[in-house]
Order: sequence, then structure tokens, then C-alpha cells
Amino acid sequence: MKIAMIGTGYVGLVSGVCFADFGHQVVCVDKLRAKIQALQDGVLPIYEPGLEEVMARNVGEGRLSFTTDLATAVSAADAVFIAVGTPARRGDGHADLSYVTAAAKEIGMALDGYTVVVTKSTVPVGTNRMVARVVREANPSASFDIVSNPEFLREGAAVEDFMKPDRVVVGVETEEAKALLSAIYKPLYLRDFPIVYTSLETAEVIKYAANAFLATKISFINEIAALCEVVNADIKDVAKGIGMDGRIGNKFLHAGPGYGGSCFPKDTAALAKTGADHGVAMTLTETAMSVNLTTKMRMIDKIIRLLDDSVSGKTLTVLGVTFKPETDDMRDAPSLTVLPPLMDQGANIRVVDPHGRAEGEALLPGVEWFLDPYEAAKDADCLIILTEWNAFRALDLNRIATSMAAPKLADLRNIYDRETALNAGFSAYCGVGRGTVAV
Repeated sequence: MKIAMIGTGYVGLVSGVCFADFGHQVVCVDKLRAKIQALQDGVLPIYEPGLEEVMARNVGEGRLSFTTDLATAVSAADAVFIAVGTPARRGDGHADLSYVTAAAKEIGMALDGYTVVVTKSTVPVGTNRMVARVVREANPSASFDIVSNPEFLREGAAVEDFMKPDRVVVGVETEEAKALLSAIYKPLYLRDFPIVYTSLETAEVIKYAANAFLATKISFINEIAALCEVVNADIKDVAKGIGMDGRIGNKFLHAGPGYGGSCFPKDTAALAKTGADHGVAMTLTETAMSVNLTTKMRMIDKIIRLLDDSVSGKTLTVLGVTFKPETDDMRDAPSLTVLPPLMDQGANIRVVDPHGRAEGEALLPGVEWFLDPYEAAKDADCLIILTEWNAFRALDLNRIATSMAAPKLADLRNIYDRETALNAGFSAYCGVGRGTVAV
């Protein structure tokens, strides 16, 4: 099968590479010449475990290529996937569909023979029918079908998620298009991974509903964590206790500084806006968004109180600034909410992150970057864990505490506990939702 992937961002690149690994001929298209040149040179624009190896293998075996020539790629394709960005629109929170519309128009003008146009980007309800209209207006004689095929990839585990999905959702209206998508995803059929065929609108809602539910689950456990701190309960035990209920499950029940990333913030905002546009109050979704912001702000207060109500002139060593481990993505990361107010109050911030510096330097001006957590902690007044990279899970806490000017630990991911921290020489500790041991 010949596939053209329009967009080489996170979704487009991972999807294109993995489709090639299925055995398809894939051409990934992007307007940015420098980006395409880098990909042709084997240089990835993102950090994603395992992706570089899979890309190199498929380029080497001749199934994967990169180009700026959209027209040629589309005209030769059996299926064209739209995987461009849909960021939150300034002012109202709705998804910005300008990139989708522009791609649809160019695709329409380039179509040659029957082609399935697949929307991979996360888009509000009604977008796929809009894409169909744009394609038709650009090329009234085109032979095509529209398919909605939302992605469910976790950053840091995207390759595995694509190859071993919980499910694949396909919104489709014709048997011809269904047959083509079935052929594209045939390797998954052979491995018994479920594929859900439904309508265009249902597929669009599934994506937003899934992300809003997970965001709500995170906000819920963070709200319970706030309660635990004042009633002498431990959120880790609470999460374990409720997570063992099969109706609830143990995933996304880890209290912390709130959610961020490329999906949950913008998708919850877009779902709330879609509801408002149609006169349906998305009360739970809006509450989850509000709780998430409150959670991030609460982290600032925890740090200030841990430091005796003032951070002015104090040195804070921060471990992790990406929104989650195993990614370089800084979009809506808790660090972008938590750290600037501390700097505004006079704190000196040192940062250690395995892959966060490339994006973080521009987003966190004024922080000092370190490679080694032990060097970064020397003579510091507080150690703050914001992202739970594996490299931070087995630190020599005694070594760190001994080297600090004032050994205090704000573990905002609950990697360690109060007893461990105090036994290692820290004079004060706070976690998230850890009862009276929390600040």
C-alpha cells in the first residue's frame, strides 16, 4: 500500500515510520525544508524511545522517504493521512483547524485516481465533513473517501502503542474505504488487536472523550491528594486501594503537579468549547481543567512553605521539566507554571533534565542548566522533583543532602517518602497527598 503522511510532527512521524514497518511504502511530507533535510540525514526532530532505530531500518530497506513535494506524494498514494497540528486557538480555546484546512486544499488539488483521505490529527466533531467539502471544492472531479482515524499514542511509548494498540478507531462511510483501511492495518488483525469501525462523528468524539476522561481521572486523584494532606491520609495507599477495583483500574491515579503535554490541555479545552457551541455544558471536563490549574498553583505554595515562606535569594535544584519522562515535549508542562513565579520571587533555579533543554532554554529563560543532579544540588537550598525520569528514581539521597546548603526535598512525583528522605539527611520533606508529612 502506498501512503502519504502529511506532517512530520509527533503523530505524523511516528505513524509514518510505523506504517513503513508494517511493510507499506510511506512518504512523509512537510513544508519545512530544513526539517525534511534533517530527516533525510537520519536526524529526528523529537525524542521518542525506539523511533530512531525503526526509522533507520525502514529508510534503509527502501520503504520510507521524506519530501517537501506534497503533490507528487499525494498523486501516487492509495491513502493520504493528515497529521498536522491542531493547537488551541488563541482567545477561545477551540482547536485551530487552519493547518488541516490548508492541507485538505492541497491534497484535493493533487488527487489522481481513487484515494482515501484520512484525518489522523485530533479534530473536533464535524471536521472530517469539512475536510471533505474542502477537498471537493479544490477538485470537483476527485474520486475520494474521507476517514477519521484518531491516534492514541503516549509520548515516551509511542512506537509500542502503535504496534500494540489497545484498539484502532476508524470512522468510515463506504465499504471501499473500509477495505483499504483494513488492508493498511492488516498486520494488527493478524495479531488480534481490535479495530473499531464507526461513523465519522463517533470517531471524532471517541478521541476527545478518551483524553477528557483521562484528564479527569488525573484531576480527581490530585483533588483527593489535597484532601489527604489535611486529614492525615496517604494518597499512594488511597490510589492503590481504589485502583484495585476493576471498575476503576490503577492507571492515571498517580498524584502529582498536574497534567500537561500536547494532548490533554488542548483537547479538554476544545471539547469544552465544542459543548458550548452546541449548547451542552461540559461541566466535568471544565472542572477537570480548573482542578488541574489549581493543582499546579498548589505546588508553588508547597515549595514556598517548605522554604519557610520565602524563596528570595535561595537556590532551587529542579529535577525534570518536561511534562512527563521519556519525551522532550515541554508543551503545557507543570514546570512552565511552577517555576516562573518562584523566579519572580527571587529564587535561583537550576535544572536537570535528560532531554528538556532543547525546548526548555527558550521557555524557561534565566534558569541554569546542569547535566549532573549531584552537581546541580551542591550548595542548594531545596531539591524539587517535577518529572519522574528513571534517572531520578535511585539517587544517592545521602550524598545529595550532605552537599546541600539546606537539605529540603519537594518530591512532587512521590518517588521517595518522608522516612527515606529524613534518614538520608534531609531536614524537611513534602510530597503530594502524603498526609501530615506533606507541607
